[in-house]
Amino acid sequence: MPKFMLLLHDNVDGFAAMSPEQMQKVIEKYVTWGDRLRSSGVMHDGQKLTDEPGRVIRSKGGEVRVTDGPYSETKEVLGGYYTINAGSYDDAIAVARTCPHLEYGGTIEVRQVDAMGGE
Repeated sequence: MPKFMLLLHDNVDGFAAMSPEQMQKVIEKYVTWGDRLRSSGVMHDGQKLTDEPGRVIRSKGGEVRVTDGPYSETKEVLGGYYTINAGSYDDAIAVARTCPHLEYGGTIEVRQVDAMGGE
């Protein structure tokens, strides 16, 4: 069965206004959702990424450059991901539609993983 990544993009200010109690309720929703997908065999993996922006590596003319990234003017950041099993994009989208991330104004990018001779 094909694997798909659900890439969770957040508005950089999205959760900043929440109280610790509100944030705990949000976390509980994500955990419950993930546990349900894991127990049904749909989910392979899922992780929240740290809040720092990471690094971007680019090569131009044989010269490699590393910068803080992605960009200081970015309004959305990649906040986490899930890897799931789904028969098709439609099936993966159906799973993504149930993710609590959408309740909080987040964006979910759905991408099929290319097995490249593997699984």
